[in-house]
Amino acid sequence: MNRRLMDIWVGVFVVIGFAALLFLALRASDVASSNLGETYRLKARFDNIGGLKVRGPVKSAGVVVGRVAKISLDPKDYEAIVTMKIDKRYRFPKDTYASILTSGLLGEQYIGLDIGGDEKMLNPGEIFARTQSAIVLEKLIGQFMFSKAAEGTDKK
Repeated sequence: MNRRLMDIWVGVFVVIGFAALLFLALRASDVASSNLGETYRLKARFDNIGGLKVRGPVKSAGVVVGRVAKISLDPKDYEAIVTMKIDKRYRFPKDTYASILTSGLLGEQYIGLDIGGDEKMLNPGEIFARTQSAIVLEKLIGQFMFSKAAEGTDKK
């Protein structure tokens, strides 16, 4: 092969390599699977959202039904307001329970929806009445250490 043909083939393989890396990066960041189609917005208020991030999944029964669209702080109550985009195919009863959960011990945080039994459904823009904030591992460890330290001083 002459030098020019070899350079063309090397260039083709480099382009294929970059395309493969781009594909893997999109799959790893879950950008490709975030096409929910038509959505509506629901909101939830939490005392603590932990490490929840925008574009984090919203799951019901383990199925991704939406994404976190926006996170803001209420200046009056100092609570986090989480706005979610929910796929229009899914409707949830008014007494649905929204909680912040973690995938595995140190995995990503997501919003889990536990379905209620109310016959009335949440309308777009409404707020979940029942929520549970994130469990922050550092706080739990600190409380455990403090209680153990207090036990040690009581025995003397």
